[in-house]
Amino acid sequence: MSKIILNTTIQADIHKVFDLARDIDLHQKSTSKTNEKAIEGRISGLIELNETVTWRAKHLGFYQTHQSKIIEMEKPYRFTDVMLKGRFTSFRHQHLFKKEDQNTIMTDILEFESPFGIIGQLFNYFFLKNYLKKFLLERNKMIKNTTENNRINS
Repeated sequence: MSKIILNTTIQADIHKVFDLARDIDLHQKSTSKTNEKAIEGRISGLIELNETVTWRAKHLGFYQTHQSKIIEMEKPYRFTDVMLKGRFTSFRHQHLFKKEDQNTIMTDILEFESPFGIIGQLFNYFFLKNYLKKFLLERNKMIKNTTENNRINS
């Protein structure tokens, strides 16, 4: 099993950060490079507890689908999504939020396992983990910029 942990400091209210992290429309904007679209389940707005979303995107040269479900949510401190259908053997993404002075610390904990045994493990080690980390960093950058810019313009 591979694990990615990222911390992002955002100068904004925890409630705003929490909502943007589960905003389907913002997620689609942040993943424009992979042409990611919500095609089934919750396809717009803020995803809620027990809702699903099915994504279609072009990753590694192939169109793929990935269906996730929000299995835990404690507003505005955390939510967790897990893969129901997709290419991974397992996929769990915890989104954690903590208020610290005037900032919100957003923590992503992504745990995943690829199929194909040792070949999948080697693919994870040499490529996939870095690919997914860059994907999350791009998404987090969009959340940070959107939240901080909205705060400044408020």
